[in-house]
Amino acid sequence: DIVFEENTAKALGKKGIPLGIIDADFLISIGGDGTILRTLQRSSLPILGVNAGVLGFLTEVEPNEIPASFKQLLKGDFTVEKRAKLKVVCDGKRLMDATNEAVIHTAHIAKMRQFVISVDGMPATSMRADGIIIATATGSTCYAMSVGSSIIDPRVQALVIAPIAPFRLSARPLVVPAKSHVAVTVHDPMPCIMVMDGQEEQMLTGNEKMTFTSSEHKAKFVILRSEFYKTLEEKLMASSPLVGHRH
Repeated sequence: DIVFEENTAKALGKKGIPLGIIDADFLISIGGDGTILRTLQRSSLPILGVNAGVLGFLTEVEPNEIPASFKQLLKGDFTVEKRAKLKVVCDGKRLMDATNEAVIHTAHIAKMRQFVISVDGMPATSMRADGIIIATATGSTCYAMSVGSSIIDPRVQALVIAPIAPFRLSARPLVVPAKSHVAVTVHDPMPCIMVMDGQEEQMLTGNEKMTFTSSEHKAKFVILRSEFYKTLEEKLMASSPLVGHRH
């Protein structure tokens, strides 16, 4: 049986069910990476992404592959890959988990802050910058990559700490174990903003303590072909003006 999410169903003139209560083997998300990220916030079901966006790095199927891919799905010839999500806590309050990254940025453009970062309770670095990105391995091909972070195979359990426009030549992204507890504070408290996966915003006074670690929840992707490096070559390393999977 095929069940439609209520907003999609309305557009098609059919009956639908709220996404959060759909009980199915998997979801089919038609759109770009932003569509997938939004869906992951509302459902824990495995997702198959069909690319109808600009780049679609997180999607599995291109439009011309739909007939063959759906036949493969119906035969049960697929796997479900579980990827780490980021647990985000601000002053003891848990916020939305992130599949890609959490970004802490100054609330006003061209205004740097002094960010102090510790890993597992030990001082790691302190720097003036426009912002800090805490990314999962999945998110390493997104915003973190655009500021010079390494690309991490999603099978690797790691987090990336990447500065945005740091005012120090020696400032470089750090890769830490996924189980690490990363804490970020602002040395000179001024308004900042934190954004998770480009979806949810949290305004900050600058006095808060933000902590990040791997979530107990996973992002689940339906995989028809294990082709991470092929996708990497075709979508991110080819001579294309499109870089990263913004939301």
